[in-house]
Amino acid sequence: MLDSVADFSDRSQLPLLLDTNVYILDASGKLPESVATFVDRSRLFHCTICLSEIATGIANAASARGWSAIRNHYAAVFAAIPANRLLVPDAEVWVDAGLIAGTLARVQDFQRAQLKECLNDALIFLTAARAGIPVLTADRGDYDLIHQLAPEGRFISFDL
Repeated sequence: MLDSVADFSDRSQLPLLLDTNVYILDASGKLPESVATFVDRSRLFHCTICLSEIATGIANAASARGWSAIRNHYAAVFAAIPANRLLVPDAEVWVDAGLIAGTLARVQDFQRAQLKECLNDALIFLTAARAGIPVLTADRGDYDLIHQLAPEGRFISFDL
């Protein structure tokens, strides 16, 4: 099921798993105000796949200007995540995500980099679905494709 942030404007403490792009947009000051308010009012969960994507980006940008500040920001974010709010994909989720990513790569004619991105998105989506939690993302296109193959999950999208 696809929802938008506006559909939840009157709800608070909604369980929510943040996609990697939400962390990045928030850190860069580009997260829309309505989405930031929605996040602030939600009960947040986090996925190890998202943290890994962020860590990879930080490690790959070591020579970038402001790298220390970025590293310190995310170190503080990671340290603040309670262990009971950190979701880890299990073996079944890994296999199912691989099947979804492989199927989409074949039917959508993905390039190698797109396949890896799709695998990560499928892992995030299925991990959230297993926990009964929607994913908040700015990546409607990819999550919509994944949702077509895994309709048991939910995501909430927003536009930039």
